[in-house]
Amino acid sequence: MWTVSRDIDASADAAWHVLADLDAWPKWGPTVSGAELDGSAFELGATGRVWTPVGVPLPFVIDELDQGRSWGWRVAGVPATRHGVHPRDEGCRVWMSAPVWAPGYLPVLTIALRRIEELCAREQELRGP
Repeated sequence: MWTVSRDIDASADAAWHVLADLDAWPKWGPTVSGAELDGSAFELGATGRVWTPVGVPLPFVIDELDQGRSWGWRVAGVPATRHGVHPRDEGCRVWMSAPVWAPGYLPVLTIALRRIEELCAREQELRGP
């Protein structure tokens, strides 16, 4: 797998919330225009659909999960990206991995990491000091 990461000034819990919140996926994922779970729990084996920017829904399954730390999925049966957070003394490190056959997707993941940082900063501003 190819991995990119970014240190952000937010708690690992705050970053995890953004990573696991399907309503937030279109806000940080350049290739996601919508997503929904078939059930209500973000858990191992959860299934749903993710919409591409051209409106095509693709089925997915969460096939890897360390709750609060990392998750991965298969989209349309194909191994896709992995996402995670690592706590640090100050803030956290958010990372994303693309399959070995998809290094061209790394710039997309880099954009997603920047957007996640921005979402976490906005959330922090709304909550105040």
